[in-house]
Amino acid sequence: MNDQRTALVTFLQNTSHLTNEMASQIAEQFQYREIEKSVLFLKQGRQSNEYLFLQSGYMRAWLSDVDGNEITTNLYSPGGVVFEVASFFQRIPAQENLEATTDCTGWALTFEQLNYLFHSTPEFREFGRAVLVKGFISFKMRTLSLINKTAEQRYAQLLETRSELFQHIPLKYIASYLGITDTSLSRIRKNQKEKGY
Repeated sequence: MNDQRTALVTFLQNTSHLTNEMASQIAEQFQYREIEKSVLFLKQGRQSNEYLFLQSGYMRAWLSDVDGNEITTNLYSPGGVVFEVASFFQRIPAQENLEATTDCTGWALTFEQLNYLFHSTPEFREFGRAVLVKGFISFKMRTLSLINKTAEQRYAQLLETRSELFQHIPLKYIASYLGITDTSLSRIRKNQKEKGY
């Protein structure tokens, strides 16, 4: 099982400059998880209690708008952390669903385990802080892009920075994440191909 935790250990080290020994000790606290495609890792209305390092597969966060349309609010790739931050830390019902868009594997900590590591291991506190800061910056940049970038610019940026999403996430979810309709995304993709991108 230790060999299977290699990606997790590397992630811990790269995020907060932990020694290999410390990263390995922390990784031992995580439990292996498998989530099948289309299964909800977290259902809206329930309390988020797992902090998941996504080892393989892709997931999305989504909720329904006032008209009942599914709106994708985040897309998760291998090598990142998946959890609903407000529900997890405030111990309140989640406003979003977390769903596997492919078969997924990962390593999870419960809220209790994470708190224990926070209080007992200063190195883990630094790791946790780094993850939260990165997540906040990413959220802020995406929020701003919905205001100060055109749909074409948002598409081009996503294609440039996270092109693998287009191979593993249905286009209807990507369109929703970009704040546009499926039809608009199809038109943008067609225009980009005609321009040779």
